[in-house]
Amino acid sequence: MPEPPPVTVDPDVCVACGLCLAVCPPNALELRADRLRVLSNCTRCGWCVPYCPVGALRGGRPLPRRRALRG
Repeated sequence: MPEPPPVTVDPDVCVACGLCLAVCPPNALELRADRLRVLSNCTRCGWCVPYCPVGALRGGRPLPRRRALRG
């Protein structure tokens, strides 16, 4: 199985909201002076990517999609 792509931040899109920081298991994201950085301890899990409300994060493992509940 190939290694997932690294998580990257598009600084032109990121609004420095910090939502991704709360969901990063290895605490591999850092927000300083309104700039988000991915640190070297990033495991490429991708948990942060879907939490970005503006789509500034890319990469990581694709997360499994949830099945829709049938009513």
